[in-house]
Amino acid sequence: MKLSEFKFDLPNSLIANHPADNRDEARMMVLHRSTGKIEHKVFKDIVNYFDDGDVMVANDTLVFPARLYGRKEKTGAKIEVFLLRELNAEMHLWDVLVDPARKIRVGNKLYFGDGDLVAEVIDNTTSRGRTIRFLFDGDSVAFDKIVETLGETPLPKYIKRKVEPADKERFQTIFAKNKGAVSAPTAGMHFTKQLVKRLQLKGVDMAYVTMHIGLGTFRAVDVEDLTKHKMDSENFIVGTEPVKIVNQALDNKNKVCAIGTTTMRTLESAVSAGNRLKEREGWTDKFIFPPYEFKICSALVTNFHQPESTLLMMAAAFGGFDLVMKAYETAKKEKYKFLTYGDAMLIV
Repeated sequence: MKLSEFKFDLPNSLIANHPADNRDEARMMVLHRSTGKIEHKVFKDIVNYFDDGDVMVANDTLVFPARLYGRKEKTGAKIEVFLLRELNAEMHLWDVLVDPARKIRVGNKLYFGDGDLVAEVIDNTTSRGRTIRFLFDGDSVAFDKIVETLGETPLPKYIKRKVEPADKERFQTIFAKNKGAVSAPTAGMHFTKQLVKRLQLKGVDMAYVTMHIGLGTFRAVDVEDLTKHKMDSENFIVGTEPVKIVNQALDNKNKVCAIGTTTMRTLESAVSAGNRLKEREGWTDKFIFPPYEFKICSALVTNFHQPESTLLMMAAAFGGFDLVMKAYETAKKEKYKFLTYGDAMLIV
C-alpha cells in the first residue's frame, strides 16, 4: 500500500486537548469486521462485547516525566531536553532530543532546576538527537527522584496547552507499573478499576505485557512505498503469565483483545511457529500495515489516530482498510475526538 492512501483531513477542532471527565465515559465507535456495521457507544459499554473466557491484554508500561527545561552554561539560553532512552544507568548516560538543536553542541553543559542537575553533551546522534551524561553522584533511585521533581509530563506537541497537574495522573493508564515510556499507551487510558472489575465479573481475564513506548511510535512516515519505512526499535517483555492466559483462550477459541496498538505490536512480535504466544524479551521494530495476517488477537481497542501514521496503518490492517477509512470519515462527521486524549474505537 501507499502512504497517500492514508491521507485525510483532520480539523484542529477534533483534536482533544483534555480527556473525558471520567476515563470510561469517552465515546466509543464499534466496528464489526464481519458485517461492516458501525455502532456508537460509550466506552464503559465495552463490557457487552466480551464473554466468559475472553482475554484482554494491556501494556503495563509507566510514563516518566521525560521533558526537562533548562539553560545553557555561560549564555543562560533556555533549552528543552526530551529524555528518550537510558543507555547506561551507572553513568547516567541518555539518548535525548534537544531544542533548539543548533545551539546545543558537543561539550556544552546544560543546567536544570537551580543547578540541581547538570548534564554534558557527549555526542550528536541526529540533527536533534544528542547523547548526554548527567553529572550526578547519586544512584539510579536518587536520579529517578530528581527527574520526577524537575521533569514535566511529556504531552505530545499537538496538545496546544500547558501541562496541568491533572495530566500526571491522566497521561497514565491504571495498569502502569514498569517505568520506561515517554508516551502513554492511549487506548488503555479509558479503563478504570471499576470497569476492569465488571469485565472480570463476566469471566474476562486480564493479561499484561510491557512495551516501553518511544517517540518512534509517532515518527512520521516519509516514504510513499510503505515497505521501505523503518520503525524505531522499542523494548518489550512477554512473560510466563500472559503466555499461559492468552494461549488458553486461543485453545478454547475465545476472543483475545489487544488494548492498544503497542500491545498488538508486542503480541505479534512474540508468536511461536504454531501461531501461539511465546515468552520473549528484547527489541522489536515490527511495522504492521495492510495486508497483514494477525496471529493472536480477534479484537483491538484503539484511539483515533493522525493521518498517515503507523498507528492508523495498523488499525486499517486489523479492521480492513475500507472499513477503517470509512469509520474515520464517520468519526469526523459525528465529531469524535482524535489522538491522545480523544475517543476510542473497538474493532471486533
